[in-house]
Amino acid sequence: MKKTWQDLYEKGKASFEHRRYDEAQRCLEELTKGKTNFADVYNMLGFIYHFNGKLDEAIKFFEKAVGINPRYTEAALNLAVAYNETGEFEKANEVYGSAKSAARESQVSYLDSYVKAKLANMHSEIGAIYQEMGFYMEAVDEYKKALLLKPEFVDIKTRLGITYRDTGDFKSAIREFEEVLRIKPGYAPARLNKGVTYFSMGDLENARKEWNRILKQNPGDRKAGMYLNLLNRTKGKK
Repeated sequence: MKKTWQDLYEKGKASFEHRRYDEAQRCLEELTKGKTNFADVYNMLGFIYHFNGKLDEAIKFFEKAVGINPRYTEAALNLAVAYNETGEFEKANEVYGSAKSAARESQVSYLDSYVKAKLANMHSEIGAIYQEMGFYMEAVDEYKKALLLKPEFVDIKTRLGITYRDTGDFKSAIREFEEVLRIKPGYAPARLNKGVTYFSMGDLENARKEWNRILKQNPGDRKAGMYLNLLNRTKGKK
């Protein structure tokens, strides 16, 4: 039975959300043969082409999305990022300005912060995909781009530290976790991963100290408790 445009849309969107980009691309491109007025479809296709490094094609799709809906902030930001990466800085600034002016005047200051946060999270999402695929240096680059926009985003900084650890760069990993803890001393994921990094280095005592600090703040932290139990069992076997 021939798929309806609704079937293609739902399957394409679901595949996109689950990062099955090849399947999403097939469905969404098939959809555009019959439906040409869905801005979000062109935005998703632009993201897929951008992710695959095909910037010229990505730009065309983002431009179509913004052309259909000039107030589509996400597509405008995606287009600005793509323009930046191709060196078309004037166009990037123009699109960025259009995204700002599309909001109500009373929301301009909010939008500035929102735009930076949105861009930071976009870079972080791409970084997470690279990290999952084992492209660690590409992931590091994306996380750094995110932190240039929002250095106070401790979750992204923690991910950067984890990625450094995955590459064996323990010194850089510890540095990132310590910077997170300076910004937000009670942020358990950074302290937990700082302990994991010490453990990976063979520094079991410092690992123990970090995990004990977590349990002192939150006795119910399951991961810290689990890691400490592992340390104790390991020590008992020696």
